[in-house]
Amino acid sequence: MIQGIASEDIESSQEFRHLSTIEGIAVELRYGTPNNFVGRDLYSPFDCAWLHRDAAAGLEKVVAWLAGRRPGYKPLILDALRPQRVQQQLWDALDGTDLRMYLANPERGSIHSFGMALDLTILDEQGRELDMGTGFDDLSEKSHPALEAQLLERGELTAEQIANRQLLRDAMAHAGFMGINSEWWHFDCGDREQVRRTFRRVL
Repeated sequence: MIQGIASEDIESSQEFRHLSTIEGIAVELRYGTPNNFVGRDLYSPFDCAWLHRDAAAGLEKVVAWLAGRRPGYKPLILDALRPQRVQQQLWDALDGTDLRMYLANPERGSIHSFGMALDLTILDEQGRELDMGTGFDDLSEKSHPALEAQLLERGELTAEQIANRQLLRDAMAHAGFMGINSEWWHFDCGDREQVRRTFRRVL
């Protein structure tokens, strides 16, 4: 049996911080709406606007870094804490497809389920999302940071779109977050294997 903490008990835990306590961000948790690749709200009735306190402190650094270089820009949080039970629903929704490569196997655990990963983009001074070349959860090669040079050469991404992604990566790297090769929006706070070994999973 997986050891961890129930979603219902997060509020009383000192390990986690609510996103509402972090200034200078906008929040639109897409899995709490039908606006995601599954097409339904996966979070209700749970409040998933939480992060582990370490990731929350990192996000505050992202806010400060962006404000210093692009006044008026702010992070838009698209996903933060994702309970194990929701990860299982996403995994099941992609059963029999090759799209499972975009998800962590629930048995191993998504870093989101430890409150130590963020999916996000950037809003400009007018509150508009920067053009990243694809939307959130676009499960195609166009979302892969590792392929950006080829995508630019083929005309599938523009230099501006890649520069916008690089701005996000620079902001996150400054705060100790690490991106992945297949999703421009996803960042882990710290080493994922260490997170799995030493942090409590939210069930």
